[in-house]
Amino acid sequence: MTEQTTMKAVRIHSYGGPETLVYEDAPLPQIDAGSVLVSVHAAGVNPVDWKTRVGRGVASEMPAFPLILGWDISGTVAALGADVRGLAAGDEVYGMIGFPQMGAAYAEYASALPAHLARKPASLDHVAAAGVPLAALTAWQALFDAADLRPGQSVLVHAAAGGVGHLAAQLARWRGARVIGTASARNAGLLRELGVDQIIDYTAGPFEAAVEPVDLVLDTVGGETLERSFAAVRPGGQLISIVAEPDAGRARERGIAARRILVEPNAAQLAEIAGLIDSGALRPLVETVLPLAEARAAQELSEAGRTRGKIVLQVRG
Repeated sequence: MTEQTTMKAVRIHSYGGPETLVYEDAPLPQIDAGSVLVSVHAAGVNPVDWKTRVGRGVASEMPAFPLILGWDISGTVAALGADVRGLAAGDEVYGMIGFPQMGAAYAEYASALPAHLARKPASLDHVAAAGVPLAALTAWQALFDAADLRPGQSVLVHAAAGGVGHLAAQLARWRGARVIGTASARNAGLLRELGVDQIIDYTAGPFEAAVEPVDLVLDTVGGETLERSFAAVRPGGQLISIVAEPDAGRARERGIAARRILVEPNAAQLAEIAGLIDSGALRPLVETVLPLAEARAAQELSEAGRTRGKIVLQVRG
């Protein structure tokens, strides 16, 4: 490791479309006394990746170009800073690193804080594990930290077959809630497998007309879906969005609590999530695996917005 100075990575040199993603040589990340160098085996692809590529997302937090995108990784510890405790070279780890600052996950190596990493779920390979962190942490923090979801409550999960949605539906059911999910007809079978109690085909008619008002709506879509979600929440209930700030005036009028959340790294929650995966209570789905060099195609699929589960870039065989 000490003699290596470069690695393969996917970088952008300006904001723009998928064509701005370039697979090329980049400097090896440096670590300080409190950080870890991870040999990345796989990197998860999330909507925030392409939103950042076009200058949205968390673009205001970006340093100078060129930039390595991505936040989700699974890999092995390659080197440790002098002050790092609890990890050793060769440990298998996964995490959402650096968010909302640059994580630089689309690369053969990444620098990370130990507080952003947890032991990889033992039952998953690196490709499957790389699809978990951002989506699972988002679902966990929305349902449990923000909404304090309780057993017996009802929750409507939008895009319940998507990256965040398919994990949120399972976590809500694990917590003992009644789960309603919106999806296209082609994903109804998947939602039944995940234990969703009521499946609403959002292409067949207004979802708000097909559901009794619920205790919680988890919006993963935004736009018109978010606006129409107010009608699906009972008085005293909650509307949590992961993509846009709900209208505070409408929330007051309807007597509900509404807010947007931004996911945060949390190693302790990742460890709990890993335990749920290894116990069989949580089953992450990876629909598409592409090599790192095909990051353009991966982001085009993500941007199209019809992915079941997750998209992952395989960095090492």
